[in-house]
Amino acid sequence: MTTALYLQHIDRLRSREFPGERSRSGSDVSGPGYHCSCLSADEEEWEDLTERLEKRAQCVADHDALVAELTRRWEEPQWISLWSAQARLVAGEQIPEPWAEFAVGFDFLHLWRVGGRWIALGLDLEAEGPGWDLSVTVTEIDPP
Repeated sequence: MTTALYLQHIDRLRSREFPGERSRSGSDVSGPGYHCSCLSADEEEWEDLTERLEKRAQCVADHDALVAELTRRWEEPQWISLWSAQARLVAGEQIPEPWAEFAVGFDFLHLWRVGGRWIALGLDLEAEGPGWDLSVTVTEIDPP
């Protein structure tokens, strides 16, 4: 997907009403107060490591382009760590969705507050291999 298509997808998520209960449609998960979408992830079996590394590098470039464009639209984001949410989950505390899901998969997020909703963009690069996950969440639920 191109940056323009990612931005259109984010805008669609921002304009949709939140459902009354959790549901899934493809790579999107929605629930009361949130929409989450995986924009790009390493989900394939790869025979060519070079191709996989090129796709990962493209995902990083896509992330950086999205951060730049969203910053142009909405000013500088907050850059938040999810370490404390991760620690609280491990200790057995309930963290509200979508933040619990983000805390399991991401260490840091870029976060914008726009029109009463949070837009969170996360990039996870596997430490143990060349995998990746680029995801966005639109939510009215405040971060933990």
